[in-house]
Amino acid sequence: MNFIEKLLNASRQSHSLVCVGLDPDPELMPEVGVFEFNKAIIDATADLVCAYKPNLAFYEALGLEGLTALSKTVAYVPKTIPVIGDAKRGDIGNTARAYAKALFETIAFDAVTVNPYLGYDSIEPFLAHRDRGVFILCKTSNPGSSDFQTAICGNRPLYEIVAQRARDWNASGNVGLVVGATYPWELKNVRALCPDMPILIPGVGAQGGDVAASVHNGVDAQGEKAIINSSRQIIYASRDKDFAVAARKQAMKLRDQINQARAGMKGE
Repeated sequence: MNFIEKLLNASRQSHSLVCVGLDPDPELMPEVGVFEFNKAIIDATADLVCAYKPNLAFYEALGLEGLTALSKTVAYVPKTIPVIGDAKRGDIGNTARAYAKALFETIAFDAVTVNPYLGYDSIEPFLAHRDRGVFILCKTSNPGSSDFQTAICGNRPLYEIVAQRARDWNASGNVGLVVGATYPWELKNVRALCPDMPILIPGVGAQGGDVAASVHNGVDAQGEKAIINSSRQIIYASRDKDFAVAARKQAMKLRDQINQARAGMKGE
């Protein structure tokens, strides 16, 4: 089963486009170990999500203990749910091959995020893993993304050129794009350029992205292939012993908001 099949199966099983970001921050977490924290979040939300997305920076910052927790977390996620490694890797070809091996073979992510700034040869080693997903940064959710991503190149903004190139590179059907919920107009443009590709949409919740706009502008013609990520709003809904219960409530709330927006589209 390839990544897209796994994603769609999980999404349909849970009736959800929710992706939970597993980003452990000791300053925000209750007094519990990283793996124990993640395990409790996964146990509380597995029936409500289409994917999980650990951001590697939070684990790398904790040293070997953090990387061990990451490996255990990926192994613990139910095999029916894809895990997206938010790594944002991008380097010259031989280094990219090592990154791809580390992420897809050693840690065993189902998909990863990559940075296209170095061009095709920095992406190709990831694309060679045809059963895994490769999400290319296109229009990211942070305010500074406009420093480069909306710059006009010829007569088009750079993020549109990235989307077009990603579409051209999608020979094996394993390419997706990262477009922030904080930029709904750009998300709409990218979906129009890439009608059949999955889009990872960070930025709802703590970053203020609009859920309904993300759904309306991000889903494909079947109302699928949008992966709407929320991290802090879900996993830090409580910092007390009830953190997993609180996380479940927030994940369910987000799923219901998304599905309400999807149902509204069908009625248009």
